[in-house]
Amino acid sequence: MTHPTIDLIEKRVSANRFDPSHLLTDAEIAELVRLATCAPTAYNLQNWRFIAVRRSEAKAKLCELAYGQAKVADAAVTFIICGQKPDHISLAERLQPFVASGHMPPDMAAAWQENVRATYAGDPEAARDEAIRSATFGVATLIHAAEAMDLVSGPMVGFDADAVAREFGLMQDEMPVMLLPVGRAAPGNWPQKPRRPLSEVLQLS
Repeated sequence: MTHPTIDLIEKRVSANRFDPSHLLTDAEIAELVRLATCAPTAYNLQNWRFIAVRRSEAKAKLCELAYGQAKVADAAVTFIICGQKPDHISLAERLQPFVASGHMPPDMAAAWQENVRATYAGDPEAARDEAIRSATFGVATLIHAAEAMDLVSGPMVGFDADAVAREFGLMQDEMPVMLLPVGRAAPGNWPQKPRRPLSEVLQLS
């Protein structure tokens, strides 16, 4: 089966080597994030935030907090993808355009808002799980957006999350879920590593 999207998925690698001379414009960075926010979230919460670390001094600081991993500083931009705990109050505003366009009845929007309040307001673990889930969807979509723009990326969780939250001014309801360096590949990246056979990971019921 051949299709441009399938080709992107199959050629994607987790890059560790980036061309440090390569730069991305503000418009290119904005387009990457715009595409990332097309990812799904429960109840259309859109409970994420993307911090684009691109200035040399900021990347150097983030590199230090990522235990000196050079790709953080070498990539054109390293995104800090933040998950936000679900907020039923903000949800009303995020659903309003869909209600105004006639796609969603107002009572359904109100019910979604109440479901979010009931599900997450008194359950910190569920709220944290949802923040991580949404951020992860955003990362995955951002990875493939980068591939579509002839860029490479390398998702990473090897960083001091508490220190990143302090240094980059994350809000109380946010957590840094993942870092994603994005840029132009330098020589020396591995090809995509072997995948487990479908017989080990697929169950047909």
